[in-house]
Amino acid sequence: MGREDTMKRRQLLQNASAAFVGTLGLGIASNWQSYQAQTSALRITSLGHMCFQFVGGGKTIVTNPFDPRGCTENYAAPSLSGADLVLVSSRLLDEGFIPEPAGVNFLDEPGAYEINGLSVQGIGMPHDREGGRRFGINTAWLWSQAGVRVVHLGGAAAPIDLEDKILIGRPDVLIVPVGGGPKAYNPTEAVAAINSLQPKLIIPTQYLTAAANSSCELETVDSFLELMAGTPVDRVGGTLNLQSSGLPSSGMRIKVLS
Repeated sequence: MGREDTMKRRQLLQNASAAFVGTLGLGIASNWQSYQAQTSALRITSLGHMCFQFVGGGKTIVTNPFDPRGCTENYAAPSLSGADLVLVSSRLLDEGFIPEPAGVNFLDEPGAYEINGLSVQGIGMPHDREGGRRFGINTAWLWSQAGVRVVHLGGAAAPIDLEDKILIGRPDVLIVPVGGGPKAYNPTEAVAAINSLQPKLIIPTQYLTAAANSSCELETVDSFLELMAGTPVDRVGGTLNLQSSGLPSSGMRIKVLS
């Protein structure tokens, strides 16, 4: 074997070795990311009405902060302190109130975004049963955090169409309005959306509570739960801790946060 052949063989071995190490490294990185997703937790805290705080994966997201008045007048104003990102479904005061000056990164329109190391998708849906002519467009938000795929439908009032279903896919956690009124799903409409998306966990939101005043046009969560009879229900208080490895492997489960 000549010197040139020896050098070629050595180069081939080096390339093969580098490729193997690179593949092994990618595999280790992928397995490590999968392990982190399975062992890290996502903490979901209800801050009242449609407002939730999500903490996990080194990030904090707050959805749909409100100005305490009307249906939310007896809730404490939600804190945005420490939030890496605030997602709002509209700029109505009960679901998209950002104090001035904002001092936080917030998104309020449909689109695909990369911000503060987070990838989020906003999907536009009518905010009423009149094609958006009364209350405009609601933005539903989709993102993954701590290995959990979250969808917050905001104040959706229109049925889930085929395009929505393709964009959303099957959520691990679906936060869905259930109390009705002129600008969000009533219990029957919420059940239809759930049946379309088939989430693993359901968190009902935007329903009548003791914090509402007499002008609030919402039903209680019990009206929704009656229609979901047969689906297991857990009343978990104000905070829910999740791991992707602990999500239901089949079927659905309802988590009621208060």
